[in-house]
Amino acid sequence: MSTASTIEPSQSSIDLDEATVRFLAGTHDERFRRYERLFDIDIGARGGEITLKGDPAGVASAERLIGGLGELVARGFRLRGSDLRTAERVVLDSPDASVVEFFLGSGPVAGGKRMVAPRSLNQKRYMQAMVDYDLVISAGPAGTGKTYLAVAMAATMLAEKRVRRLILARPAVEAGEKLGFLPGDLAEKVNPYLRPLYDALFDIIGYDKVSRMMEREVIEVAPLAFMRGRTLNDSFIILDEAQNTTPEQMKMFLTRIGLGSRAVVNGDITQVDLPSNQRSGLRDAHEVLRGMEGVAFVEFGERDVVRHDLVQRIVGAYAERDRRRELEDGDERSGGGRRGDGRRGAGRSEGSAGDRGNGRSDAS
Repeated sequence: MSTASTIEPSQSSIDLDEATVRFLAGTHDERFRRYERLFDIDIGARGGEITLKGDPAGVASAERLIGGLGELVARGFRLRGSDLRTAERVVLDSPDASVVEFFLGSGPVAGGKRMVAPRSLNQKRYMQAMVDYDLVISAGPAGTGKTYLAVAMAATMLAEKRVRRLILARPAVEAGEKLGFLPGDLAEKVNPYLRPLYDALFDIIGYDKVSRMMEREVIEVAPLAFMRGRTLNDSFIILDEAQNTTPEQMKMFLTRIGLGSRAVVNGDITQVDLPSNQRSGLRDAHEVLRGMEGVAFVEFGERDVVRHDLVQRIVGAYAERDRRRELEDGDERSGGGRRGDGRRGAGRSEGSAGDRGNGRSDAS
């Protein structure tokens, strides 16, 4: 006869001043109720004492979260609603991460008209990598702040005169990079494909300032094809939507990096718009450059999405669907079967490069 092992519940208490307890609890204790669901524990509060009881791991996580938030308040840190969600991510993402260290050690960057700070541990690693490395390659779903944080860091380095120019490039794959057939002058042809980059610039730096800097060619936004044959010195160069580059285009871009320059390459390897028989340059770069000195790789997952909560759930649902399909495909291959023509999403699925802050503005 076997006996089921049981885990004895754990109990802990946190002492804070009553005003801090009321703030952390939220209206009608709604925040404490959320933490109870999140960590599978019971939370009680009387005066300045908060009692935690339940699963030992949950109690430990809640203690790190609530205790850390309480210490931040005691130190005079002004917590916003978005900061509270960020603190949850920090605790859930790592059993060793300190909420206090995350916020006090993040160092928001003055991206122009607003301060921009990381909203997850991976965003913090990403921002630090852009300071420490000449080439940073990041992959992950939309909404994880890849482009936004890169533009903010570039604007900061531009303001500090660590670089002289900011260059943003993007493959116009929807037009096949063959823009001659489109009506209008060059700007009118390419602007629809570059609009997301302009949006980030305007939000972080401001429309008027960006316009003046573009007139002086301090800021340049262009299709990737226009990078050919150039050497870009003393520049902060951002390649967005890099999953839609070919290996040849990626090599061309990376060899544009000149003296005093640094580059950031961003993309989502699960959203490839290339023909189904064409390999993604982003995936190729991951394989060729991984382990090379001076190159950093940062991988984001659905938990790093910092847009609307619904977006995070949507990204997670699609990721789970893709995982199920991969398991089904593996089972069929092992059984010698075939599943249709082997394609999903008209050549969109190239596999995942890894799944796994602010004005403070949310980096999205």
